Amino acid sequence: MLNTEQTQQIAAAKAGMDVKTARKYAKARRLPSEMKKERHWRTRPDWFEPVWAGIQEQLRTNPGLEAKTIFAALQRKQPERFADGQLRTLQRKIKHWRAREGPPQEVYFVQEHHAGEVCASDFTHLTELAVTIGGQSFPHMLYHFVLTYSNWETGTICHAESFASLSEGLQHAFWELGGVPVFHRTDRTETSARSTDPPPSPNIIMPFQQRRSASPVRDQRSPTHFQSAARWQALV
Repeated sequence: MLNTEQTQQIAAAKAGMDVKTARKYAKARRLPSEMKKERHWRTRPDWFEPVWAGIQEQLRTNPGLEAKTIFAALQRKQPERFADGQLRTLQRKIKHWRAREGPPQEVYFVQEHHAGEVCASDFTHLTELAVTIGGQSFPHMLYHFVLTYSNWETGTICHAESFASLSEGLQHAFWELGGVPVFHRTDRTETSARSTDPPPSPNIIMPFQQRRSASPVRDQRSPTHFQSAARWQALV
């Protein structure tokens, strides 16, 4: 504003500051944020310093312990020392400690879904629904198919988690969808096959999605956040 206004007084008034302050910035040729010095010292005493060692021990023993719970215990023991307004200070102190010295956090990778790119499938047991036909119990499973982007879904009734059920359910889903995504994601279905089952023929072994130009992708074994979207969709 010093270059666009007639006087420093007008420029300072429009900037909402005293004219002396405006002259100081103009003389230094620096912005107010550039003139602010970084502070490395405390301006008030740390009331948690005498009990900090005990707090650290509690956090190491129970990593999920909340600052509010710790603060409530401190107030019960020393009510004259800790006031309600100090809770935020303890929360910041614990947050910084967890970032620097706390237990390592599990890393999660964001999954980005794109239309028509990935489909997922899984098997779900439906025995607990207690379905009956003509008074007779009907134990069965559901082959569940879902598009990870739009959550479009369909399913096929089956009686075993097998290649035959996978091939039939996947073919039914593709016909109903009217197209084939780029990738088909499923869990490690072969690990649940019984060793007594006869080996499938080569025509069944060849995945249906390969004949339809969809690339198969299997989930990893253990971390739950890597498991198929169809399994999580079945739970909601």
